[in-house]
Amino acid sequence: MPRGLSIVSRATPAIFLLAAFAGAPAAFPQSRPTPRFAPPNLSPAGARALAANCAQCHGTDGHPAPGSALAPLAGRPRAELAAKLAAFKSGKARATVMDQLAKGYSDEEIAALADYFASRGR
Repeated sequence: MPRGLSIVSRATPAIFLLAAFAGAPAAFPQSRPTPRFAPPNLSPAGARALAANCAQCHGTDGHPAPGSALAPLAGRPRAELAAKLAAFKSGKARATVMDQLAKGYSDEEIAALADYFASRGR
């Protein structure tokens, strides 16, 4: 190394190379493992837990507050409930938040919710 060059000057080529390749993709990109979610709990207790998401608007066990403008879910026919949730999920029906919420449910969860609310008394 020629006289008069400081340590900083000698390190500059290495720093340049590191900076040049810092944003480069890895030679062997590592794939992230697929997340493993628990299967949905479609037991009666699991359906009740899913239904708790509905309570904020539709009331506990599908009974909204007296005088509420929201539809009661309790005691409605299973097929009607399932069809309405499926319509929200597909975007064919829209409501304040229902179309967004329904997108998060699988078809099996929708069936479990429909069974749960249909079995509640009016």
